[in-house]
Amino acid sequence: MSIDLVQQLSAWLVDTDIGLLELRGPDRQVQLRLRNDGGGAAIRQESVAAPSASARPPTSVMNSPSVGVFLHRHPMRESALAPAGTRVREGQPLGLLQVGALLLPVCAQQAGTVAGLRVAHGTVVGYGTPLIDLDPL
Repeated sequence: MSIDLVQQLSAWLVDTDIGLLELRGPDRQVQLRLRNDGGGAAIRQESVAAPSASARPPTSVMNSPSVGVFLHRHPMRESALAPAGTRVREGQPLGLLQVGALLLPVCAQQAGTVAGLRVAHGTVVGYGTPLIDLDPL
């Protein structure tokens, strides 16, 4: 991105009520971030480092969608639905949340590998409790 383009974007941003302008590349990494502090001419350009070739995507955390008892496996099965190290696809059940007699699936929000289980089988959890770490593919 040329400095002339950055200066032009900054000038346009001053004339708006936009507080943040963030441009991302095709790899969804932030390439440029401009902040308008509301003072008119106070535009700050933030340098955003390009990811290194060895950078890993951040781990996602699957949280509890409700209160209940978190189960790694179905009550009538011996094996866990998704033990650590399992590759999963988006929408695949990773565990179950038991609310009374009801079993609600806790599903992967994206494809990835189960990095770890944050709560033990049979743990009572609240809404939003972190349950499972998932490394995206």
